[in-house]
Order: sequence, then C-alpha cells, then structure tokens
Amino acid sequence: MTDAPKVSEETARRLLKHRAVDSHKGDNGIVLVVGGSRLYHGAPYLSATAAERSGVDLVYLCVPESSATAVRALSPNLIIVPRPDVKLTVGAVNKVLKWIPEEKINATVIGPGLGRQTMDGVVKMVTELKLKGSKILLDADALRTPAVEAAKNMQAVITPHSGEFKRLFNVEPEKSIEARVDQVRELASKNGIVILLKGHISVISDGKRVAINDRGTPAMTVGGTGDVLAGIVAGLMAKGLEPFDAASLGAYFNGLAGEAAASRLGMHIVASDVVDDIAKVMMPFD
Repeated sequence: MTDAPKVSEETARRLLKHRAVDSHKGDNGIVLVVGGSRLYHGAPYLSATAAERSGVDLVYLCVPESSATAVRALSPNLIIVPRPDVKLTVGAVNKVLKWIPEEKINATVIGPGLGRQTMDGVVKMVTELKLKGSKILLDADALRTPAVEAAKNMQAVITPHSGEFKRLFNVEPEKSIEARVDQVRELASKNGIVILLKGHISVISDGKRVAINDRGTPAMTVGGTGDVLAGIVAGLMAKGLEPFDAASLGAYFNGLAGEAAASRLGMHIVASDVVDDIAKVMMPFD
C-alpha cells in the first residue's frame, strides 16, 4: 500500500475555518456552474446544488435557455443564467459573462452535461475566467486537451474517471495504488494542474503533494455522483481553500455523504440523495 496520506477527519479540522460572525453575503464564496445541453439538464443542477450545500453564499447556474425555466422550477435558491445557444459557443460565452454581475466569481465548474462540440467555448470561458481570478474545475465534457492546456498553471482542478484520464493523457491509469500515485503526481506536475483521479480509491496531486481518499461506497457508481463531487470541490475552493486541499476534502466529503445516503437506502441511492447528506457530514466541522 502507498505511503501517501489519506484524507481524514483530521485533515478537515486542519483546513476548514469557521465562518466569521460579521460576514456578509458573498464573503463565503460565489460559485458559477456552466453545463447542460439538450439531453442533460440534471448534471449541472447536481453540481450547483452540491456547491450550495458545501456552504457557499451564492451559486450561479448557466444552462441553455431551453432548459432554464425547468431548472428554475427545481430550486428557488439558484441564480439561473440562461445561455442563448444550446452549445457553449464563443458568442454564448461573451453574452453570459456580460450578464453575470461584476461581483467576483470565486470558483467555476465547467463541463457537467455540456456536450462535446463546445471546446472553443470552453477554452474561451477558461481564458476569460482566468483573467477575472476565478478558480476553475473542469469535469466531464470539458475534460479535453485544449481546455486543460488553457487551464495550465492557474488555480485549477480536473476530475477525470479512468476513461477520461486515458483520453486526456493517452495512458491507462496504473493498476496498483502505489504506481497510480506516482503517475498522477508526474502528470499533475507536467500539466501544471491539480488532478483528482476518481476511483474506489481516489488519487489527488498538485505535482508535489499527493493524497488518497478511500471514503465512499459501491452504491456511488450511480450516475451523477461525479457532478456532486465537482460542486463540493468548487464550493470549497470558493470558500478559500487552495485547489489541492479543496480537491482532497471534496473527495472525502463526497464519499462520506455517499456513505450516509447508503446507510439509509443501501444500493438504491441516486445522486440527489448524496447532495441531501452533504450538510450532515460537513456540519461537525462548522
């Protein structure tokens, strides 16, 4: 077994800070989630609600205009930003960034349910948000080489599963955890980005530090739990954690929430059940 440190309760207590009693709306993090397509409206919604439950103050959710009304009906808590094109075109990015208020977006999730024919728009979004000082998380359909290149050497996290990892780096994830730790660390260093390689044991590295997370349950193979993870990590970044720490703790809390959901529902959980238990597993650290 690897000697890479496990993310633990002690890690959470060390990294998480108490909310200031005199804080105001926006002081505790603002998240933007960009995703959704004609077929997939649930993925970005799961990321956005997970970010909310992580404890941030505001979440903007940018989805196609065609699904904006339906998503608004799902939650009165989210600020819905309808984009004029189903695909994330460069023109749509320009319009969306004009519509979002000037208040600082602390962290942005790009990718859940986005569709594949959107890479020019994704690169444009990453580039513009980099100039605005937002931390970035790339997931799902945004996990393509041009987007990862655009996010290089900025405060960014990518969250591939094994198949996405292979597509990005042209190499299979190593079988043993020891070898996988070395592999992820090397690729994170080479690409100037934090990698969270998802699995039953997740490996997180910024190219120097490495951590592993073994919390979770086989029930979490259900679709959408990766979108939940993305939202939690973005929420933690928005609240001030550095990308490596946010990715490590995000994997930990996502796993704990999955375990809590499975304790109620066994192997019959859905991703929204995991969202429902985020507050439960994070409250002890408030």
